[in-house]
Amino acid sequence: MSEHYDVLILGGGAAGLMTAWQAGLRGKTVRVLERSNKAGRKILMSGGGRCNFTNLHVSAGNFLCSNPHFVKSALTRYTAWDFIGKVIEHEVPYHERKHGQLFCDNKAKDILNLLLDECAQVSAQVSTQCEITGIEHQNSQFHVTTSQGLLTATALVVATGGLSIPSMGTTPFGYEIAKQFGMRVQPLRASLVPYTFDGQLKEMFSRLSGNAIDTQISFGNTAFNEALLFTHRGLSGPVVLQISNYWTPGQSIEVNLLPDLDAQALLNDAKTDSPKSLVRTVLSRHLPKNLVLELEALWWPDHKDTTLANLSKAAITDIASNLNHWQIVPAGTEGYKTAEVTLGGVHTDDLSSRTMESKTQPGLYFVGEVVDVTGHLGGFNFQWAWSSGFACAESL
Repeated sequence: MSEHYDVLILGGGAAGLMTAWQAGLRGKTVRVLERSNKAGRKILMSGGGRCNFTNLHVSAGNFLCSNPHFVKSALTRYTAWDFIGKVIEHEVPYHERKHGQLFCDNKAKDILNLLLDECAQVSAQVSTQCEITGIEHQNSQFHVTTSQGLLTATALVVATGGLSIPSMGTTPFGYEIAKQFGMRVQPLRASLVPYTFDGQLKEMFSRLSGNAIDTQISFGNTAFNEALLFTHRGLSGPVVLQISNYWTPGQSIEVNLLPDLDAQALLNDAKTDSPKSLVRTVLSRHLPKNLVLELEALWWPDHKDTTLANLSKAAITDIASNLNHWQIVPAGTEGYKTAEVTLGGVHTDDLSSRTMESKTQPGLYFVGEVVDVTGHLGGFNFQWAWSSGFACAESL
């Protein structure tokens, strides 16, 4: 015997729970199948445990996708303000941080409880520790074989997430389902992820571990101004995570250590005003002293005790260029272990942007991170979960 539902949702994360809640609101019988022992585990750990649940400045430009127009329909129909309204309704206290990021005042569990409460109110079932061993489509129904028995449904929603943070039990299952039904999957890689380095730079960054400075990092025509954090393995911090979405492995990134200053003008003015000063003395007013000493050993070791008055124009230009345009090549990234998202996913050309339904298999839907849509750091990926889940549920 099998149990039948209007909608089966694979994955009890942000996108899966959102879809369940919204489908239940529309009178559908819904069951969420989550393989771990708890729904919403990624919600609970996000934002340092306070969940950066959306952003005040959401636009299509905050997302990477092979089709940049794909996200517009869903984002327009369920906005950040729609979700904020529910947060207020549930009396979840929250605050705004820089760049429009919204965080819970207390714990991320407040957002998970909001979703679970809404699911309960519309009788959407959430089953945990549910392993799926097979999916078939026959007689206009999906037959899903699980550790909790055979389940059937008219619609199947894949909300299995990506590959990031494997310690939470992430798998490529969602991508395998897409391929099973003749859909394409864009190449996958870890993103919103710290960089690793080797050799001299790794040693240098390790010595600077724990230091944080505001920088600009650019790759190609894309640049971000945020905090950079030195680590034992390389570079992290918001600015690094942001640019990792765009970086091509093996290529250099450009780091501007003085994003608000023209280093050439700074040193030239200092040479005029304080000719007996050393370069490290001038730079230590703007950068941590231990960083300046590392840069001195890297860029001007032969002139470390040379006053600005005796430093050639060429030497000053070279130092200034490095400060504003430091070209470095990461050895790689920390990978899925620490990545916040997976770049790539189910090809959006094989999905309807309005309904999130597969173009190759009617009744099959994909929402959230499993889709080839990746947001910037700052609440955008959660907003994609809310918006894509809503768009899907609206059409079920």
